[in-house]
Amino acid sequence: MPNTLPAQFSDLEPFVDWAVPTERARYAKRISSTMEELQSFYDAAFPRMDEALSYLEKFSLDAIPDDAKHLLWLYCALMTTSFPVEVWRQPRVPDSGAASFEAVSEPAI
Repeated sequence: MPNTLPAQFSDLEPFVDWAVPTERARYAKRISSTMEELQSFYDAAFPRMDEALSYLEKFSLDAIPDDAKHLLWLYCALMTTSFPVEVWRQPRVPDSGAASFEAVSEPAI
């Protein structure tokens, strides 16, 4: 399988399965992941966030190449994992029972 992220982010390729296009899919990935998986992804991606944002700022959302789009989705997933890793120490929202998150609309990218 060819790389799906920009070449300078090839070290993040092991986490490319986090590069999913919708909030619902990212949430489902988070909920189905272990804390070890969340922590590993977070530890690899978080230190590169400023670099990734600088890279992504070069593109208009109307003309973003596929590899950059995957990088964008990967960092959207990082935001989805930040509270579980930094605060809750579990994939689910504490004391939320069977609650779930439903996005009403998604950005068109």
